[in-house]
Formats: sequence, structure tokens, C-alpha cells
Amino acid sequence: MMRSSLPLSLLLLAAGPLLAPARAQEAGKVELDLKSEIDAGVRWLRAQQSPDGSYGGGVTGTAWVLQALAGSPRAYRRHHGPFVRGALDYLAAHQDEEGHVHDADAERNQGIEQSLLALLALRQFDDETTRPVRARLAACFEAVGETVQPEALAREEAERLAIRWIARRRADHSWDGADGPIVETARALIDLSRAWRALEPAPAPKARRALPPFDPADRAGVERALQRGALFLVAASENGRWGPPGEPEAGMTAMALSALQALPEPRPEAVQAIIDGGLSWLVSLQKPDGSIHDGKLANYITSASVLALARAGRAEHAPVIARARDFLVALQADEGEGYSEGDLHYGGIGYGNDERPDLSNLQMALEALSAAGLEQGDETFRKALRFLERTQNRSESNDVSIREGEVVIESGDDGGAAYAPGESNAGFEVLADGTKVPRSYGSMTYALLKGFIFAGLPKEDARMQAAWKWVREHYTLDVNPGFERSPDPSHAYQGLYYYFHTMAKALDLYGEESVVDAQGVAHAWRAQLCGRLIAMQRKDDGSWLNENAARWWEGNPVLATSYAMLTLGTALPPAREAAEERRGEDG
Repeated sequence: MMRSSLPLSLLLLAAGPLLAPARAQEAGKVELDLKSEIDAGVRWLRAQQSPDGSYGGGVTGTAWVLQALAGSPRAYRRHHGPFVRGALDYLAAHQDEEGHVHDADAERNQGIEQSLLALLALRQFDDETTRPVRARLAACFEAVGETVQPEALAREEAERLAIRWIARRRADHSWDGADGPIVETARALIDLSRAWRALEPAPAPKARRALPPFDPADRAGVERALQRGALFLVAASENGRWGPPGEPEAGMTAMALSALQALPEPRPEAVQAIIDGGLSWLVSLQKPDGSIHDGKLANYITSASVLALARAGRAEHAPVIARARDFLVALQADEGEGYSEGDLHYGGIGYGNDERPDLSNLQMALEALSAAGLEQGDETFRKALRFLERTQNRSESNDVSIREGEVVIESGDDGGAAYAPGESNAGFEVLADGTKVPRSYGSMTYALLKGFIFAGLPKEDARMQAAWKWVREHYTLDVNPGFERSPDPSHAYQGLYYYFHTMAKALDLYGEESVVDAQGVAHAWRAQLCGRLIAMQRKDDGSWLNENAARWWEGNPVLATSYAMLTLGTALPPAREAAEERRGEDG
């Protein structure tokens, strides 16, 4: 057996800081969105994967890329898809009888170097398939011992390191170096991930501020609130575009345009002119592949743009919407991207700048596809149903079983939903045997209900009924339910306006005007939800803002106001039924 007594420092050369010389001068401190930078680099790497699963056509590039994927903020593992699984299987296929992993034509020294790189990569993956490959490889280097992790970076050091790499980044979010763009991009992402960890602020618990009391609302009150909200959005607009001064953002603009269109017609001429100008700008952003965006979050912004354009109902927008629809269909994680139905994320859609589909993005894409005229029986909806099932805590239809070392993540049985298969922003329940179950929470359970409806499930379907049961048992307008066990009391307010918006859309689609809670109390949800939002509207300028939790951009009054107005527009009580709804209130 070929063994190596090479020093541990050789391993650290591969895993440690890679301070490549900058090609541009550091120009002071800048605000770095490193997570987005890393996501964009990962997407570039993903596009370079060969059909055999390798990166760069050999062990070296594949090992470097796996290190970058595993060490990124999203911590990619085998179960996240073929862009990881294929690379791991490629290394396994190049393991020789002695246990080394190297290219077939590698000379002895090169084979040792490749084996060390492979060992560094495989030590970050602890799934059942990878473990025996890693064990055989580790046995070839018993004298080396465990890899020593590089020390955490100080903040200033992390800033300098990140800026140096970003200064060298190419327009396509890759890097080039002596070993080629794949290896150099992987090295850059490894360093940027280290810098991200050093720069990411630790969340500080903050005191919560209870939401104000409210009374059920009637249609006239809702229309007044919409008018005040529209005045705020108009004042915040630059010719139908929203974002930082002089830097309009397509996603923010699409949401605000949909919100303004929630204002009942006929609208004031000034408001309609802003809507028209904004829609024209979105159309101008359409790319050859049909997507609509300004360089980021392709799915999210395309979906939001389709919804804004579809609301306008104009014939000239039909071809634009059709091309955007085709882009969203192509974006789905399915056979076209190397996924099979057994893959954890099959049928899902993510933001469009990373490889992690999630329920939030999927339900928005499904709504956009429905608004774009995609027929309910289309294969896209059928595939999406598989992903939806895997986000629901219902073991009869959820086959998720993720095993990483001693940790096992499986489905629960409360009928609610989490953010993605095996992932929950509300944390996990730990069962007596140590199994972890993703906690269900409100916004995602309503998103699940929406998704099921778009996928064509009838009300009587057991999956639909399980979700409806969770909704009934957790009905509240005070928090985003499911975060009760968080040590930070502000967590229950995270995504609150998104929660209200998704609730309104799901209940409207479901077709029930009253929700009977766990105590048997009936709630006329339209009047109640509208009353809650009217009570939260800011008195000075008519906007809305999540004062308890700014996460997910709800600390931005344009987005929070857009969510609130979309919610009011969806939940708007019919004039002829407003009085009956008020009499039916429980107070």
C-alpha cells in the first residue's frame, strides 16, 4: 500500500487562506454582500460540471469545487442535488485498490497531491455513500491525522481578503489563475466563505413590541388604507421605479407595482402613470432567455414581474409574459438539470442565483405560472407537487430522510410545512431517539396550501386536509406562528407581512370565508386581517414597517407596504357582505 508521511502543512496549504495578490487597489471600506457573491460563484461553477460529474475534467478541480460547496454559507451536501452528488461519485469512481483517489494517468507525486485534495473534500461529507470512500482514503494518510481548521479571521482581515478577491472577479462571477478558472474560482469561494463567517453579525435578541389592538374592518376602511399606502409608494418612486436613490431595483419595483394595482380602479392619473412607467421598465429588462431581472434573483424577480404584468391585463404584455413563463418552467429542478424524482429537491424552484430550491420561491413561481396561463395539468405542477410533499410534516407522503453522521432528519406529522425538505427557519423538534423534525410555521404552511391548490389538489385530498388542520389549529394575527420556542422573542415577528400576504392569498384560493380555530371559534378572516393591517399602518406617511424584525427586507417600508397593500387587496371584504362579517366576529 502506498502511504504518505507528508507533513500536515501540505494539507493546510490546500485548506488555509489563499491571499492572492489583488489586481486593483483597495479603495476604502465597502459594504459587501458576500453571500450573494458566493451564490453567483457557485452558480458559475455549477454550469461548468461535466456530464460525468467532474469539474475541470479531473480529480483536482472536482476536489476543490467540493470544498467550496461544502464550506459555503449554504453548506451544500450530497442530498442537495446532482451538482454535489455527481462530483462525490466521480471521486469515488477514481479510487484505486489501495484507496487513493487520483486521475488514471496521474504520476505518483501528482496522485498523492490529488488524494490529499480529495481527502480534504470528502472529510466535509458524512453521508452513508461517501463515508466508506473517505475511510479508505484516510487510511492511506494515517500519519497526517485530522485536518486542522484555519483560524477564524479578524474582521479587518476578512474585509481585506474579501475585497482582494472581489477586485479580481470576472464579469461572469468566476476567477482566473495559474491553475485555471475552476480551481481559482473554488479557491476564491473558500476564502469568501471564511470572510463571510467573520463579517456576518451575530443576531442580537431584541425586545418585542406587541402589535396594536384592532377592530374588524369594512370595505370603506380598507380602501382608505390602500389610498394612503398608494400615496406613500408614489412619493417613494422615481418614475415608476423603487430602490436606493438612483439605483432602482427590479424586485422591489415589481412588488410595488403589484401593490399599486391593488388600488381599485379608476385610479388617479398620477398613480396610473407611475404604474405604466414601471411596467415598461420591467419589460425592458427581459433577457433573451425570457427572465426579467436586473442581474440577481432571477426566479424571484421574474415571478414578481409576471404577477405585476398579468395584473395589468394588457395584450401587448402577453408575449413578454409567455417568454417569462417558459423561463420559469425551465428553471425547475428536474430531469433537464440532472435531477430525478428521488432527489430531495426535485420539482422545486429557488431564487435563481443558488442551487437550493425552497417552498417560498416555489409557491411564488407557481402563482406566476398560473397567472401566465400555464394549464393546471402541466407537468411543471405535477413535478412541483413532489417538492411540496417533502416540505410538509406528513410522514405518509413525505419520504425525506437525511443522514449526516449521527444526525437524522425526517418528517413529522402535524400537517404544517417548513421552508424546504429537511430545513426550517423555525428550527427543529428533537425526538426521544434523537431524530430531528423541521418545525412547521405559519407562512410556509399557507405557502404549502397555495402550492397544493395550484398543483390541482382537491379540498378533500388528505395532504390538503392535513395542511388545513394546521392552519385552523394555529390561526392567529398576532405573530407568524411556529416560532414560539425560539429564545429570541422577535423571531415570531419575522416575515410577518409575508405571512399576512400568503395567508390572504391561500385562504382566498381555498374558498373558505371563515376559519374555525382549535377552540371551535369561527373567524371571518377577511375583516379581521384587514383590521389588523389598518391598525399597523403608520400614521405619519401611510406606510407599513416591521418594527420587530427587519429580516427578509421587511425593515424596508417599500416592501412592507407592498406586502400590506397586496394583502388588503386580496382580503378586501365585499361591500355587500361587510356588515354580515362584522356581526359574525368574535372580537
